[in-house]
Amino acid sequence: MELMNELVFAVTPEPDGGYCAECLSEGIFTQAGSCEVFRDRTPPTTIRLHLVRDEVLPVA
Repeated sequence: MELMNELVFAVTPEPDGGYCAECLSEGIFTQAGSCEVFRDRTPPTTIRLHLVRDEVLPVA
């Protein structure tokens, strides 16, 4: 089994609370109330979270 050096996730806050996370380098998608991951396994050496927010900016 090959050790993963890095997983890259796009993490999006949900409007009603919690988060959706999609791994950009592996076929992983998850939803959770917090950003804790890998409780039952040995984690990779790096986990990169890319936080995605949809913001509305007022235009004067």
